[in-house]
Amino acid sequence: MLGMVTILDNRPLRHPEKVGKPDAPLLRKPEWIRVRMPTASAAFAATQRIVREHGLHTVCEEAACPNIGECWQQRHATMMIMGDTCTRACAFCNVATGLPKPLDPAEPEHVAAAVAQLGLAHVVITSVDRDDLADGGAQHFAETIRAIRARTPDTTIEVLTPDFLRKQGAVEAVVEAGPDIYNHNLETVPGLYLKIRPGARYFASLRLLQRVKELSPAMFTKSGIMVGLGEEREEVLQVMDDLRTAEVDFMTIGQYLQPTRKHAEVKRFVPPDEFKALEKIALAKGFLLASASPLTRSSHHAGADFARLKAARRAATVLHQSGARPVSF
Repeated sequence: MLGMVTILDNRPLRHPEKVGKPDAPLLRKPEWIRVRMPTASAAFAATQRIVREHGLHTVCEEAACPNIGECWQQRHATMMIMGDTCTRACAFCNVATGLPKPLDPAEPEHVAAAVAQLGLAHVVITSVDRDDLADGGAQHFAETIRAIRARTPDTTIEVLTPDFLRKQGAVEAVVEAGPDIYNHNLETVPGLYLKIRPGARYFASLRLLQRVKELSPAMFTKSGIMVGLGEEREEVLQVMDDLRTAEVDFMTIGQYLQPTRKHAEVKRFVPPDEFKALEKIALAKGFLLASASPLTRSSHHAGADFARLKAARRAATVLHQSGARPVSF
């Protein structure tokens, strides 16, 4: 059951489905993966205050992102819409699992107001999985995009959506609203889906990304995976090929970090030089942009990456027009 389990102090458990699981071992983090806890700064506090004032959730907090200190000090926050409770229970994710509350119809306007107040030139909108909704929350995404466009038309918008599994017309609704980047993460290699992402289907996620390009060939698409979960290098390279077959423009690869002992264990901390090698391979395979490092996350440096992505497309188009090499985007 997905209902929240309560404890003596009446606070719900974040992961009731994991209570009976044995503790997984915790590997000691190497120096290259350690980050400083966010320090008290005026910019960090201002970001936190604006998020709280509008009653919003952020993936920065809910997913325990290691980059929160850096991002919030720059007044960058990734908005997580449709509540803070997910209907799925992925083995890697720190977002709470349970029965979500009804959608807040005012949330799109609250997000737009916060984006304006933060002065964001680029914003990332993500969400929990909402398998309880007929459209998976696709229309709520669309309304949020339109609300931001109405209030701050110059803000570029990146969406990081769920897979909308078995929700007909969901992807179409989000694409029609016109985000600048459509991101959907594969998260891991197909051989680990049953263990790491049991509620999802690898080829359904690939098909979603392919469908975005069919609907809007000029829209940038993006996807990412974590490493350190026990995948083989050849499996990562196959994911790259699969994403290129779906004409995905931008791939991110980051180190999996274990939120608690009840989550999937870190099998290995991948050293920085291996990440750099994967980044070079991804670019050689035809991605317009690739980001691979221990602390790479989907929304980290998203605004700067969007500028780089547009520049890479322009450069590829010039090369194509000169006859230097074929290009697809």
